[in-house]
Amino acid sequence: MKKIIYIFTFLILTFSSYGQEKYSTKTGSITFEASVPSFEEVKAVHSNVGSILKSSTGEFAALALVKGFRFKLALMEEHFNENYMDSSEFPKAVVKGVLQDFDISEVEEQGKDYLLKGSITIHGVTRSLEEIVTVSSNADGLNVSSEFVLNPEDFNIDIPKIVANKIADEVNITAVFTLSKSDL
Repeated sequence: MKKIIYIFTFLILTFSSYGQEKYSTKTGSITFEASVPSFEEVKAVHSNVGSILKSSTGEFAALALVKGFRFKLALMEEHFNENYMDSSEFPKAVVKGVLQDFDISEVEEQGKDYLLKGSITIHGVTRSLEEIVTVSSNADGLNVSSEFVLNPEDFNIDIPKIVANKIADEVNITAVFTLSKSDL
């Protein structure tokens, strides 16, 4: 738990500047699915993802501890952490970037799409990332969401041939964050 707090604090301090409005959460959600028809569902959810958005610049960051993903089957979770993600060696997944042309005054309840340009780091590999992110307002702050596809090969994640036909080549990612104003 201390490790989570230290990492999240570092993430927040990375984006800190006096007098700038920030929105953050520690309870964001990331779901990934790599299921194929006729085989066991390969799907996991992580409900404790930290994220922060600096409204003046559009800077956005999210951090997920890899061991926080929960599967329907405990054995699948064990294989995910030990055989695929090497989560002891690569404990976190990080997205950092800037929402292009972000203007907090344009954000409304129905949402507005922005291009997030930045990077994603998974399994110790950092790749550039350009994805559409929808930002909408709510009574307490902002909702930030995105759906995109990743390829395990791009992050040096090896899928053994014996199970390769049971796991999709592309992993569908859904990220949802409900951010509140932060004094951090």
